[in-house]
Amino acid sequence: MNTFAIRTQQLTRTFGPVRAVDQLTLEVRQGEIFGFLGPNGSGKTTTIRLLLGLLQPDAGQIEVLGVPVPQRAAEVRERTGALLEHAGLYERLSAADNLDYYGRIWRMPAAERNQRIHELLASLGLWERRNEQVKTWSRGMKQKLAIARALLHRPQLIFLDEPTAGLDPIAAASLRDDLRTLVEREGVTVFLTTHNLAEAEKLCHRVGIIRQGRLLAQGSLAELRRHEALHLEMIGRAFTPHVVTALQSQPAVKRVEANGARLLIELAAASDPAPLVKLVVEHGGQVEEVHRSNASLEEVFLTLMEEEEAHAH
Repeated sequence: MNTFAIRTQQLTRTFGPVRAVDQLTLEVRQGEIFGFLGPNGSGKTTTIRLLLGLLQPDAGQIEVLGVPVPQRAAEVRERTGALLEHAGLYERLSAADNLDYYGRIWRMPAAERNQRIHELLASLGLWERRNEQVKTWSRGMKQKLAIARALLHRPQLIFLDEPTAGLDPIAAASLRDDLRTLVEREGVTVFLTTHNLAEAEKLCHRVGIIRQGRLLAQGSLAELRRHEALHLEMIGRAFTPHVVTALQSQPAVKRVEANGARLLIELAAASDPAPLVKLVVEHGGQVEEVHRSNASLEEVFLTLMEEEEAHAH
């Protein structure tokens, strides 16, 4: 069995002078929620369109669910679901009728269709309101229905392009919770684009970070944090200039800041704090507590953006 839902090799697509996707090599494992992160205009939507065979690449290879794209793109589209920029809902139809319509397009038998519609709407908390016209619904409810539409035919992989864009924080959190539950239950792989870093941190097993069509990094949050400094905070007394100088002489230390009873140390990479504590004590400092904190995804993201910016100039 193929362990990758998506694999690309040196995937490139230009529009005139603009390289929307630039030699993108990506791997998405089966059963994971993969977050594809980048600022607006970085090539996220173009990548999805290439993966679905809706756009032709200029160069490179694409394999989705073990099938080559664009050669067999129709087969890929049958086995995947997508929620792109348009929700694809008919506002004058009820929620149940919307899903029934799509179930017929997918040629699902009536009994299977009805059972699936009940299953999805119930799990999204929408079953009681299945007969209401969709136009009367809030944006958050419509987005949940659009995800149900994408999952209706039991695809192995779904593409979600900025699924919580424009939702208020409560609706976005509710959608994320439902999405996580559905993914676990259905065993589906999710390729999710977003520029909302907090969302990716809460939802995704692994992420890829893209800027101006180029992949800057991919991996789990723990792997990406290796790009980022580790912060140590020591609490105690007698953090003299002598102590600060001793710390600054260490190759692992990027920055030291003494602030009364607090000593803030930024390390170049995740490393053991014990030798630094020992060093402080040897130079007359008294350490009562040590706290370490990893970088958030936002810090990793900003660091990668800054590094890329520096490379470009």
